[in-house]
Amino acid sequence: MIQSMTGYGKSIIQLPSKKVSIEIKSLNSKNLDLNARMPSIYREKELGLRKLIAKKLSRGKIDFSIYVEITGEDISTKINPTVVKEYISQLKEVASGDDIEFLKMAVRLPDAMTTEREEIDETEWSTIATEIDNTLDKIEGYRTDEGKSLEIDFIQRIETIRSLLQEVITMDPERIEGVRERLEKGINDIKEKVDENRFEQELVYYIEKFDITEEKVRLTNHLNYFITALNSDDSNGKKLGFISQEMGREINTIGSKSNYAPMQKLVVQMKDELEKIKEQLLNVL
Repeated sequence: MIQSMTGYGKSIIQLPSKKVSIEIKSLNSKNLDLNARMPSIYREKELGLRKLIAKKLSRGKIDFSIYVEITGEDISTKINPTVVKEYISQLKEVASGDDIEFLKMAVRLPDAMTTEREEIDETEWSTIATEIDNTLDKIEGYRTDEGKSLEIDFIQRIETIRSLLQEVITMDPERIEGVRERLEKGINDIKEKVDENRFEQELVYYIEKFDITEEKVRLTNHLNYFITALNSDDSNGKKLGFISQEMGREINTIGSKSNYAPMQKLVVQMKDELEKIKEQLLNVL
């Protein structure tokens, strides 16, 4: 079962004095590219979170965010009354004015506000950590659903290539006969008598040169292998990418050897389907 690298998960927790929002977004990337944003109070947990996310999501460009909104009376930034009063006293010495105006000026001056360093409440963090796990489960479910859609598309395109290949196989005897006729016509046009044995040898040489039997067999095997890999327990976009490259080589070789316009038209259609597969594979985990 394949998984997409595109995913989204969000959870919101209401704690006694704050609301915590957890958000995880994932896009395609060759490797794991994790960007984490969280309040400074939770920074000591970041390394463990990175390991957890890397283990669960494996690969992709991932944005992980924790947002905190204070909803209670518990605030970490407080007025430093001693400093503010001293500022007001000094301001009164140099200017006359209203106490409210002096207060407005004083609270903007250095050290008028103090921020107490918060310590993590482990009980609170346990609740948050559980919700992070739930959010990761949500994004995995999202990736799996996206993977099912991709799988249906891949199967349809592989079967289209298989159908086009069958047309190539059906057309091949006609193509080889065309090669024979062109050679015979070329000989007749120059009006020369030729050694029949030599002509047959040259004919065999050209037919072998244009023979695509091996390419047809290998392409069929690659198509079957792609479907097998698609149905495996693990999602392996890189492996499917390698198989698609091999499919491309065989299709290109058939095109270069065909020397027959109707067959080259089928090859172009196969290439088009394969390019669409490759584009979608960039998003497979």
